[in-house]
Order: sequence, then structure tokens, then C-alpha cells
Amino acid sequence: MKIIITSIFVQDQDKALEFYSEKLGFVKKEDVPVGKFRWITVVSPDEQDGIELLLEPNDHPAAKEYQRKIFADGIPATMFGVADIQQEYKRLADNGVKFTMKPTQMGQLTIAVFDDTCGNLIQIVQK
Repeated sequence: MKIIITSIFVQDQDKALEFYSEKLGFVKKEDVPVGKFRWITVVSPDEQDGIELLLEPNDHPAAKEYQRKIFADGIPATMFGVADIQQEYKRLADNGVKFTMKPTQMGQLTIAVFDDTCGNLIQIVQK
């Protein structure tokens, strides 16, 4: 068994697709109509056959509440790995991404957190 898709709740699929592709640099893999929503996934440009991130609508009341509460408590919804966190922080900040935590060393890891503008905090980590 292996992980092939993971998901993140988003408030607006179009806005999320724009942010994750244009600001972060992910590549759209799937964009298929499913009822009133779409099955939209993005992948790393370096691993286009790798794990997909599903931009899942938070239409269900439980999803909205979960997303709202973890955001309010400052809990990242997911984590992305980076090779050079200082370089990635600069690239993203220069691209208009708003960080809630600048790169900070935590033991053997360095982490930073940003707002994805779609209801989530996202953590990047350099091991």
C-alpha cells in the first residue's frame, strides 16, 4: 500500500488552483467535473507522477468547522518538504505569499508557515 492522493479542504476551488499553481508552482494534474464541484489535483513539478494533492471543497459543515478551528488555533493543515527553506521562503514571499511564521529552527528541522488564502495554514519544512 502507498499514498497516492492526499487532500486539503479549500473554500474556493478556482482560487485554490490559482494559488497552488501560480504562487506555489505546483502543476495541475486532474480537473474533472464532479456534480457541482470538481476533482482538482496538483502535483510537484519535480514529481508529476508522484503524490497528488486534492483541492477538496469544504462544502460539508464538518469540513468548514474543522478548517476554521485548526486555522484559528494556528495549526497547519499539511506540510510540504523543501530542500532549502531560506531560498523557498524568499521565492514565495517575493511571489506575494504571506507567512505567519518565518523560517524557524526546531531541533533538526527548520519550519515556516504561510496562509494559502483558501482557509489553511501550510507548513514547509527542511529536514
